[in-house]
Amino acid sequence: MDPPGHPFRAYTPAAYTFPLPEGHRFPAYKYAGVRDRLSGVLPVLDTPALPWADAGRVHDPLWLRRWRRGEVTAQEERAFGLPWSPGVVERARRAAGGSLAALHDALRVGWGANLAGGTHHAFRDRAEGFCLVNDAAILTRIALDDGLASRVAVIDLDVHQGNGTAALLAAEPRAFTLSIHGERNYPFRKETSSLDLGLGDGVTDHEYLEVLRRHALPALDTHRPDLLVYVAGVDVLAGDRFGRFALTLDGVQERNRAVLTWARTAGVPVVTVTAGGYNRDHALTVEAHASVVLDGLDVFASGW
Repeated sequence: MDPPGHPFRAYTPAAYTFPLPEGHRFPAYKYAGVRDRLSGVLPVLDTPALPWADAGRVHDPLWLRRWRRGEVTAQEERAFGLPWSPGVVERARRAAGGSLAALHDALRVGWGANLAGGTHHAFRDRAEGFCLVNDAAILTRIALDDGLASRVAVIDLDVHQGNGTAALLAAEPRAFTLSIHGERNYPFRKETSSLDLGLGDGVTDHEYLEVLRRHALPALDTHRPDLLVYVAGVDVLAGDRFGRFALTLDGVQERNRAVLTWARTAGVPVVTVTAGGYNRDHALTVEAHASVVLDGLDVFASGW
């Protein structure tokens, strides 16, 4: 195959697996599925490991050390939703490392893509909802602390509120956290984002895109970030096991293009991360996750 006529690539932790009980609800299948779907479309590289020091920019280092050593209580393990193992900790580190690599790509060429990440339920010293380290908060902290950006926005379009991200960045005035989520869905105790747009069950393409265009994108205009982290969850699709929304694949793609076109038009580098997707139709989950990269290529690659 001839090399693509653009500089874009994506990262995946699909090679880094961990043991799961039979029938566990974590959708491990989708990571290899998305990697395979995008094979030949653009280079897909194994994720590097996130340095633990970078995780410690937003997480309690002593808490991280306990997780690395397996000094985890049964209650902590239940809240995380996955059984502890060295493999699950390393996989979390690799998933977040892909987001960091994508950040550097975004700063270099305008867009970077991680085929994992979006682990937005992780708090400073608490793991929740399959999320151990919060990559969106880590990227924001790195970008601001290292002078890579002066204002960062996280637009979280997973169906579940980015509660950990909101809490971790609440005291940072240079960070803007925006979440469109199911008001009656997990987490049932919401944190306070810079802008929360909670919607009812059964939201359709038209209703969702109206909220995005009338409220979310104008809020980005007001904040004027010079870096955007896009948490592109696809659990908004009809048929998701944990979603309660009713978007179609076309609606998800239109959502992606609206966010990515905003970033390109504004000249703002954007990092896309995967977040949740648990559809009863596994092939639809894979295609929807792949769509953010395909849509990104449509938006960004035409200029190369």
